[in-house]
Amino acid sequence: MPEALLWAPQAWVGGGWQEAVLLRVDALGRWAEVTPGVVTPPAGATRLAGPVLPGLVDAHSHAFQRAFAGLAERRDSETDDFWSWRDRMYGVALRITPEQLRAVAAQLYVELLRGGYTQVCEFHYLQHAPDGTRYADPATLGWALADAAAEAGIGLTVLPVLYERAGFKQPGLRPDQRRFATTAAGVLDLQRSVMAAHRPLVNAGVAIHSLRAASPEAISELMRGVADVDMPIHIHVAEQMQEVDDCVDATGARPIEWLCRELWPDARWQLVHATHAVSAEIAAVADSGAGIVLCPSTEANLGDGLTDLVGWLAAQVPIAIGSDSQVGRNWAEELRWLDYGQRLLRRERNVSAAPQHGEPSTAARLFNAALAGGAHSAGQALWGLVKGARADALVLDPHVPGLLGVAPSHTLDAWVFATDAPRPHTVYVAGQQVLTQGHHVDEAAIAQRFSEAMAAL
Repeated sequence: MPEALLWAPQAWVGGGWQEAVLLRVDALGRWAEVTPGVVTPPAGATRLAGPVLPGLVDAHSHAFQRAFAGLAERRDSETDDFWSWRDRMYGVALRITPEQLRAVAAQLYVELLRGGYTQVCEFHYLQHAPDGTRYADPATLGWALADAAAEAGIGLTVLPVLYERAGFKQPGLRPDQRRFATTAAGVLDLQRSVMAAHRPLVNAGVAIHSLRAASPEAISELMRGVADVDMPIHIHVAEQMQEVDDCVDATGARPIEWLCRELWPDARWQLVHATHAVSAEIAAVADSGAGIVLCPSTEANLGDGLTDLVGWLAAQVPIAIGSDSQVGRNWAEELRWLDYGQRLLRRERNVSAAPQHGEPSTAARLFNAALAGGAHSAGQALWGLVKGARADALVLDPHVPGLLGVAPSHTLDAWVFATDAPRPHTVYVAGQQVLTQGHHVDEAAIAQRFSEAMAAL
């Protein structure tokens, strides 16, 4: 691609707003130059329409669940919780074809771009044909996700999932989990297949569904295969109290306690949800260097509970955010509900702010945390508006109602807390413009295929 020169009146550089920033994109789609204080744009530079933010990583996504979003908001019995939702979700998981998955994922990925994400980590446990038989190419559904990401223009981290049993004391999977069955060797093969394909903007790591869904022996085998290779390693952990209780019953320890004691996680590891964590577990994760991935809109939708955000922040554990079940597809909403949940719990405002550490802005502290944590979750050594990082950027529209009249220094605060699900004006991924005036060039065709897939499902 040809080099490009962009000029922003305001851009998020070094953890805060900088004025008059010159951004040079090299031929590989990386930032070759990020220079604040260039008051006069040089000849040939594109003047961007508003303030510029780096794109965020959606660190936890199940793309196929976009087909289920909004369809489980009625109660059919006296109780409705995560487990009853899961049983209904399996109905979609058992029916969707590779072609339908690509259509659903492409629609989702366009929506994620509109929501300010430029990379998505797919926690990919849907592996086989509807009857549970293996596809001739075991990566068939993974390629459907990669094709969808290429169509949308978003970056993708594929995380094939180790999934072998229905619970701590179960010998295998339930019949309605037949599409998920994997072994450690199969997960490693899938990861290597994705990496060997060298698809643009695509990388891969591995995932363990949860401690309840994979035996210690299989997890150990997977970790021996990973060895010291630098790749993301994700796991669902401590999302539900039933999981905590079952883990204590089966192992004598809480899930995060057991994981830190037995698996020795390091900075490659991402603990997804980590909702029910006690202070000793937070300290153990902090000591390990691992990060956590929080998905506030999904965790609220499923009634999971509220994690100890204050404790995680105080321990300086890396934090990323994810869209998970796709009931929310906008990072501003996720950051807003991270703090709103704590406000409701503690009856305080701006719980996440840390003026004592020079961080008085709630939005800025959470955004910077998600920016850094998201990079780790996707296996990206560099991320953001920094030389050498992929040239991803969000150009905000300063005329949307939530930003109109707001002082430039409060732009991010208003974007997160006073603007309803805004779309960026323009989105760049690897230097390529994928959204213009809030629209994707192929959004009509992608939406049509999504509608057809939904009608068939």
